[in-house]
Amino acid sequence: MISANIPQVPEVKNERVRDYLPGSHEVQSLQKAMDDMSSKKIDIPCVINGQPVATGNTEQVVMPHKHQHVLADAHKGSAQELNAAADAAVNAQSDWEALPWQDRAGIFLKAADLIAGPWRDRINAATMHGQSKNVYQAEIDSACELIDFLRFNAAFYQDIVAQQPISSPGVWNQLDWRPLEGFVLAITPFNFSAIAGNLPACPAMLGNTVVWKPSSTQMLAAHMTMQVFQEAGLPDGVINMVAADGPVAGEALLPREDLAGVHFTGSTATFQHIYQEVGGNISRYRSYPRLVGETGGKDFVFAHASADPIEVATALSRGAFEYQGQKCSAASRAYIPKSLWPEVKERLEADLASFKMGGTRDFGNFINAVIDERSFDKIKSYIDFAQQANDAEIIIGGGCDKSEGYFVEPTVIETDNPGFKTMVEEIFGPVLTVYVYDERDFEVTLGICDRGSPYALTGAIFAHNRYTVNFMSDRLRHAAGNFYINDKPTGAVVGQQPFGGGRASGTNDKAGSALNLYRWLSPRTIKETFIPATDYRYPFLG
Repeated sequence: MISANIPQVPEVKNERVRDYLPGSHEVQSLQKAMDDMSSKKIDIPCVINGQPVATGNTEQVVMPHKHQHVLADAHKGSAQELNAAADAAVNAQSDWEALPWQDRAGIFLKAADLIAGPWRDRINAATMHGQSKNVYQAEIDSACELIDFLRFNAAFYQDIVAQQPISSPGVWNQLDWRPLEGFVLAITPFNFSAIAGNLPACPAMLGNTVVWKPSSTQMLAAHMTMQVFQEAGLPDGVINMVAADGPVAGEALLPREDLAGVHFTGSTATFQHIYQEVGGNISRYRSYPRLVGETGGKDFVFAHASADPIEVATALSRGAFEYQGQKCSAASRAYIPKSLWPEVKERLEADLASFKMGGTRDFGNFINAVIDERSFDKIKSYIDFAQQANDAEIIIGGGCDKSEGYFVEPTVIETDNPGFKTMVEEIFGPVLTVYVYDERDFEVTLGICDRGSPYALTGAIFAHNRYTVNFMSDRLRHAAGNFYINDKPTGAVVGQQPFGGGRASGTNDKAGSALNLYRWLSPRTIKETFIPATDYRYPFLG
């Protein structure tokens, strides 16, 4: 029986995703929040030791789907602000880690309730405006997933602190689940507001203090998230938010002796650079920094001849093109047998022809804009390459227009070369490349899929026979950290499918599970002997 004196977090379950049916109160409320937000331009300061800091060096926050519309001016920090944030974090840690674990967890549980309630429309609106997500993609991200992270992390933390060793007669053994010494640097991406909130919040809940460097193209939702944390009662200095250029942040913070860890989601190249910098500075640190990274992907869908072609096509329509393919998990390459391809292709063509593309204020739009001009130009360069290639053909889409917003049509490329550029390189946009294979080469093609990319983040297989499913799963065991059977390779849910991959896709520390929390804890073993020995002689000495 559980003692009433042992704190128990509220029962945890995944937040319900709202439907936003046309004409509903949910739609009207959210659209009003969007209208209010778009009617004014705000100032986004850095937050250092709980105080707003305006640096005067600002960058415009715009709507990707209407890039002349400026939503905010975000103040960027220099080495001075970054070091001030790290100093504030280090100075705040003693009092913060001394707070009982349930009090720290309680702050983030309150933040989850604020997001679920009075802040829901504002955070969703900020994600829709600032990151060009449609209503459903914003709801499952900036509302539901962020709420889930905060609530499930508290439950995972409770389970961890309850883990204690056995004790022998006369001895009491304990585990003291300590935070790391120093500050944690959280570097967060543009594409998920939930990830951006979780990367600083997870270590902080465990007693760590944090310098949070959000993406410049996620600043509106990051600003809202920081406000929620403060309203929930987060003490000054625990999380310090500083927008800064990546190289500036790296030069200022990575050499500091009090760097305790880096919690990162972003590009593979950037994470590899961080790894190199930390390795080069290893003799400077007070302790070995923890490096946790979720990076790129070249995620696949592999269909067997026994698969249902409509199910495969639907998985591709959703998995490749939701949020314009700007998910680390988005389907980017597909291996389809010749016998299935005509029907899969026909359904894909019908699906993509029905997609509506435009701004996020119109809830009927399935496709919105890519995040910025740099991303637009990169994606377009891959489409241009495919248009000029002899061993590939654009069969759907291919149009690009950045005159008003950064719009790229959902694009499908067919190739007879499994090593074609768009089959092996990460694009991070609404581009799917399909390799049509001969069923006689099924096993060979499985090997090509496994070795066809340096990444191993997500992947999906489609097959009917269970022996075939088992065979494919075994052959692709190391090809994806999140593996899907007869489903699209996106949409991991906190507490259900812990997320992360290996190879060039990261350290596979599985956000959305207790596995990630362990990385931000340093356990101390305590042995207390009730009646100490008074004679050195053991019995064998007679």
